[in-house]
Amino acid sequence: MITGELLELLYEAASIQRWNDHIRPKGFSELDKQAHKMVFTYVLAKLEENDHKAEVNWRNLIEGGIFEYLHRIVLTDIKPPIFHKLMAERGEQLNRWVVEKLTDKIAPVKGGFLPRFERYLFDPAYSPLEKKILRASHYLATNWEFQIIYTLNGNLYGLEATREQIENEIEEHYDLAGVQKLTLGKKTRQFVDLVGQLRFQQRWAQSPRVPETSVLGHMLIVALFTYFCSMELGVCDRRLYNNFFGGLFHDLPEVLTRDIVSPVKRSVEGIEEIIKEIEVRQVEERIMPLLPASWQQEIRYFTEDEFKSKIIRDNKVLHVTTEEINLKYNEDRYSPLDGEILEPCDKLAAFIETYLSVSHGITSRHLEEGRRALYEEYREKVVSTIDFGELFNYFHLD
Repeated sequence: MITGELLELLYEAASIQRWNDHIRPKGFSELDKQAHKMVFTYVLAKLEENDHKAEVNWRNLIEGGIFEYLHRIVLTDIKPPIFHKLMAERGEQLNRWVVEKLTDKIAPVKGGFLPRFERYLFDPAYSPLEKKILRASHYLATNWEFQIIYTLNGNLYGLEATREQIENEIEEHYDLAGVQKLTLGKKTRQFVDLVGQLRFQQRWAQSPRVPETSVLGHMLIVALFTYFCSMELGVCDRRLYNNFFGGLFHDLPEVLTRDIVSPVKRSVEGIEEIIKEIEVRQVEERIMPLLPASWQQEIRYFTEDEFKSKIIRDNKVLHVTTEEINLKYNEDRYSPLDGEILEPCDKLAAFIETYLSVSHGITSRHLEEGRRALYEEYREKVVSTIDFGELFNYFHLD
């Protein structure tokens, strides 16, 4: 069973500040970096499949990203040069320590998650392509941050050495089709740049909150929650892929419309449907032209009716229930996606955001009203075998 302790652990990355000895804008937390990294990962892996006809193991790729995320949380904010030296000289001991720190929290995750985590860390022959894609994504996301850091910090000592190091690492991955294309700065690069703007869109913008989280960071948290729920259900590979990236991209339209809070959406009858129509139109006009044509239908599948469970049969999208997927459609050929799981994961993420802030002694009318409304709606929520009510009660403060 998924535990509240594990879900709370995932938020620790929101308090880890990157480049904290440089002038930097908001949106440079470890959570934001990891979220952007997984967007780069999606793009690199898709291009590797399309251009080099590579066989990407998407389950291993998604899990590799999660393993590296957990690893980074435990090792907190060690400066990269020190981190890499430590890993080079004492990597196995550090990895053993990381596993020890995480075992109690991740052991309850179903599907052999803990043994695969250990294999990922200790078996150099495990998933070499997926590890390479994730490593390239790491440096590309770091470089995206560094371009902003470089502009703000001028002649700061060591800046040129950092630039050279990052560029050298990216060059090591030029054999990946996506690294070449992103370096050229064409439309696919513009897509990841656009998504990167979600780092700077603050959640609960009308309220002070600790830790602050961005829309992009929230999107990764929802993807992680949805992944752990998927493991609980024993989903097929394509369903896991759809659920994770459906979570990662579920708020993608907000890069164009910004985060419209729920009270506004519900203030006038029919306004929520109008906002949705505007979002769909904006995505078609401004995001789709940045993506290869072969990816566009998939992004629509992720972002349209994102909270409805669905399958694809005879080239048509059909809305079904998660229970129906469990019974009849849990096969790759149906491309199932559990919107019914994604929605409570999205709301649970929002609920934990309020819980963490109130626990830190920072609250407001908006947070209190949101917290109460979310709890009342989801305190008894059960989808298939997943008791969301139990998780909401774990984070309930009253």
